[in-house]
Amino acid sequence: MAGPLSGVRVIELAGIGPGPFAGMLLADLGAEVIRIDRPGAGPGGPALDKDMTNRSKRSVAVDLKSEAGREVVLRLVEQADALIEGFRPGVTERLGLGPEQCLERNPKLVYGRMTGWGQQGPLSHTAGHDIGYIAITGALHAIGRAGGPPQVPLNLLGDFAGGSMYLVVGVLAALLESKTSGKGQVVDAAIVDGTAHLTTFIHAFLASGTWQDKRGINTLDTGAPFYDVYETADGEHMAVGAIESQFYAEFLRRLGVSPEDAGHYDFANWEKNRALFAEKFKDKTRDEWTEIFVPSDACVAPVLSMLEATEHPWNTERGVFVDTAYGAKEPAPAPRFSRTPGEITGPPSQPGRDTRAVLTDLGFKDVDELLASGAVAER
Repeated sequence: MAGPLSGVRVIELAGIGPGPFAGMLLADLGAEVIRIDRPGAGPGGPALDKDMTNRSKRSVAVDLKSEAGREVVLRLVEQADALIEGFRPGVTERLGLGPEQCLERNPKLVYGRMTGWGQQGPLSHTAGHDIGYIAITGALHAIGRAGGPPQVPLNLLGDFAGGSMYLVVGVLAALLESKTSGKGQVVDAAIVDGTAHLTTFIHAFLASGTWQDKRGINTLDTGAPFYDVYETADGEHMAVGAIESQFYAEFLRRLGVSPEDAGHYDFANWEKNRALFAEKFKDKTRDEWTEIFVPSDACVAPVLSMLEATEHPWNTERGVFVDTAYGAKEPAPAPRFSRTPGEITGPPSQPGRDTRAVLTDLGFKDVDELLASGAVAER
């Protein structure tokens, strides 16, 4: 396998959402990711054959409620570098697959855990979703227009940025440290921790007095007319991010507005400037404005839909999206490496599709007995 993580083996205890995404990212970077599924598992999100977060993985279906099934996972752990799981606190311990049991089998194992509220704390054992996690960190309060309610930014900010990415960073850091110490450790990645950490630069602005703890009135939250979206003549939108003075000057020039009529940081006239920009953008379609602004240093871009983005020439030329085997497009591995590029090595794993192959590859001599007993299953 290609990728900078080639040679790293990761066990992923199957879940939904940010956990599988973390496993996908590790697989994209070349890690061998073995996903532990329940026998007969059905879709918890997208159809199983189209769940891109399970690409490039191999699946072993294991009955975790049986002693023999748990022993299979522990035997896999003995040959792994890391394990990732996204259950509520205490669940893997009750299954007999918690950090203590796994590290006893493999002292060098990195045990990555992701939860919403963390392993400890007043909410640690309660249910939750992205919207609640970002709510208590202050991030959700900051997103939206002045005078309006907070706006939900999909579940990208909490689950995937605050959760998946911090789990992956934690696992990679612990793997690097283990090369020196020879010891594994537990990584506690809480979505609330990661989301709060992402707001560090906003807290710096707050501390310096250059940001107000109100939404829609600051430079980066649509408070500034030069950092906003504007509707075009065809009902589409253009995104404007002309923060620096030289970029703002180029923006005004291409929009056809005199600098004397729209001062950059003239706060008292921001709403007047916004109305002027809105009126201008309504004169032409999104494609016409794109021709005017791109390429340039005006920091203006068309707002594309998800499907439009997969076909747009700027993205296709760079290979931002790649074709799947089932006629769709999916995001290509990121980031990019000059010598050890990541790649998608297979379609989404189906529960139990690789049970026999994985166990055989890892030296299990009792595969037929395990299948016959129901401890493991194959598709």
